[in-house]
Amino acid sequence: MREIDLLGFSLGGYYPAGVDKLAGDATLEGSLLDGAVQGADTVRAVIGGTRQLYDRQDFNFAGPWGDNSFIEDYTAEVRGAPIGAVHLITFNADGKAQHIIVNYRPLSSLMFFSRLLREKFAGTPYAEHYLAGEV
Repeated sequence: MREIDLLGFSLGGYYPAGVDKLAGDATLEGSLLDGAVQGADTVRAVIGGTRQLYDRQDFNFAGPWGDNSFIEDYTAEVRGAPIGAVHLITFNADGKAQHIIVNYRPLSSLMFFSRLLREKFAGTPYAEHYLAGEV
């Protein structure tokens, strides 16, 4: 990942720590998924599986948003397909990630990525949340 410095905020080596501090009933939804997934272990598995498919990931911004939220904006590449993402993470009163919304663009990359994830999660309950079809 390249080093990014925005107004003194460096993103070199950034890791989304909210993944390690999920509420037990955390939810994840977004443009890549058909429906939402729920539960800390499920959300962690889906996010981890998604990140494994990135060839690269370059953060443009990551930081607090309002009183109880955090936002991430990055571009990535998956098997040569460029994809951009914006994540909004909201925290509960205990400071744990409660709800994560992930939106990807452009549509062609989103659909390609969703099909790859269906293949990756084949044989698990997570596969049903992704697009079926040829990659």
